[in-house]
Amino acid sequence: MEVDDTEEQKRLLCRFKSETGEPLGEMMDLPLDCTVEQLTLICNAILQQEEKVPYLFFVNDTEITKSLSHTLDVANLNTEGVVDIIYQQQAVFKVRPVTRCTSSMPGHAEAVISVSFSPDGKHLASGSGDTTVRFWDISTQCPYYTCKGHNNWVLCISWAPNSKKLASACKNGKIIIWDPETGKQIGKTMVGHKQWITSLCWEPYHSNPECRFLASSSKDGDIRIWDTVLCQTVQTISGHTKSVTVVRWGGSGLIYSASQDRTVKVWRANDGILCRTLEGHAHWVNTLALSTDYVLKIGCFDPVKDTNSDLKNKDPDTLKQFALDRYNNVIKAYGERLVSGSDDFTLFLWNPETDKKPLARLTGHQQLVNDVKFSPDGRILASASFDKSIKLWEGRTGKFICTLRGHVQAVYMIAFSADSRLMVSGSADSTLKLWNMKTRKLEIDLPGHADEVFAVDWSTDGLLVASGGKDKVLKLWQN
Repeated sequence: MEVDDTEEQKRLLCRFKSETGEPLGEMMDLPLDCTVEQLTLICNAILQQEEKVPYLFFVNDTEITKSLSHTLDVANLNTEGVVDIIYQQQAVFKVRPVTRCTSSMPGHAEAVISVSFSPDGKHLASGSGDTTVRFWDISTQCPYYTCKGHNNWVLCISWAPNSKKLASACKNGKIIIWDPETGKQIGKTMVGHKQWITSLCWEPYHSNPECRFLASSSKDGDIRIWDTVLCQTVQTISGHTKSVTVVRWGGSGLIYSASQDRTVKVWRANDGILCRTLEGHAHWVNTLALSTDYVLKIGCFDPVKDTNSDLKNKDPDTLKQFALDRYNNVIKAYGERLVSGSDDFTLFLWNPETDKKPLARLTGHQQLVNDVKFSPDGRILASASFDKSIKLWEGRTGKFICTLRGHVQAVYMIAFSADSRLMVSGSADSTLKLWNMKTRKLEIDLPGHADEVFAVDWSTDGLLVASGGKDKVLKLWQN
């Protein structure tokens, strides 16, 4: 008696398509039992990749996790016509989960309000309520320099995209530029804002490799553009009627600002002209994120390939082109997306370069939205809230994915790993938590702080996570 092996023989007419809908190669006849590994081999062959690049595959927004037939059953798809298989490239390198605290670095005399790794991954800085900025030695995991110049709480810090300068701003409205190699102040203290400064953002590297211009937002309702070489304001942008909570300098020559006047405004960076006002929120807008934040932060550095050693020898034009190409690669699918989070418990997803109307309104949080971040590949959007939860949304459409629960108090801040596969969150419950973006579950609990965790950052090379908070201690976590 013959065994019926028709199931083995069943085939399907398929076509690979990129996320932007461009067909890849010709239509092909694939067996139904085709696995992810086999699809990856086919994709790499068609694209003629020298090394094997990992991909995710989707049919009708359903990820292929086992085989084609299994996914078609789940998606309940009609297989009479041609089935489009959408492929998404994953990061070639893989960031390993941080599992333990390798050092607790005391030194600050008050709460640590901000921590940030430099774009090249070589430096770590923190700002504190004790009026100082500190640089820390990543290799020895010891304090490096204590920078004194502010006479009130240091509320925010921001690295220049070339990693050669750090800007800090305080509650007195002053901005100071520091040299991470010496810990010394560069130029004179920049004064102009009438009230405290809420956020800082540098001009993108591909717009100006000199990394000369810096934007600041303040409780006084203004945004200022500073020339950090001359140490003076070159432009004051007014238009908000209340405190400006955050400013972002986009990659296409636009500046985005959010305010307690419930609006987000889009400005032209070169002359400060208002392009459009984005309205819809019913309360203060607290937080903004761009789908390009990660590539704008790392500028010309490639944390994986060149380990940042030979950049000194490359000419500025080459580096500028490298940064521009990488930025263009991120925006080619959907442009530069913006998301805003508010005290009204909602988020809005915008296409801010062209539209005044939001692409989506993201609802579900039960309390105010405190932080929002795009994954480095722009595919996932995560929002942290005082309702103790983190929600994940599709970066392209704003469609709700799931809620991550585990914290027992407000979640203050989130940070993604460079490969977009992991995310870490800091909370008022004194813990950090590591989340797996594939399983959408808690990977590991990271207790250790003695009080609320205000700040968290993941290094660009993926090796370290830094956190700081009310207990005045800076902690480093690694595998």
